[in-house]
Amino acid sequence: QVQLVESGGGLVQPGGSLTLSCAASGRIFTISAMGWYRQSPGKQRELVARTTEIGSTNYADSVKGRFTISRDKAGNTVYLQMNSLKPEDTAVYYCNANGIHYYTDAEMRFEPGLWGQGTQVTVSS
Repeated sequence: QVQLVESGGGLVQPGGSLTLSCAASGRIFTISAMGWYRQSPGKQRELVARTTEIGSTNYADSVKGRFTISRDKAGNTVYLQMNSLKPEDTAVYYCNANGIHYYTDAEMRFEPGLWGQGTQVTVSS
């Protein structure tokens, strides 16, 4: 009953910008944390940025000062503003949500964690 839907990936030149969005669909009550991970061919999935419901954030060292993570007021959509993009930022970017409380017709349920389907970001001239 809860899904993460990502958008905003694409092709951009080095030095350019992109904004990724991830919306949690369903009758959401709260989401403890939302974040972005990325995976490039032959590498493990790595954390890019993460934000909690109390507003704390953390970033991978490689993106500090260039990327900004934020959530909307409802807390169900997370954004990743990516500036000064580099070829090494090329990867599939995955949205992640943890600690999801949501409603069904009968009760409130808990989902420990969900992943989005991934969106490709390619930085190339």
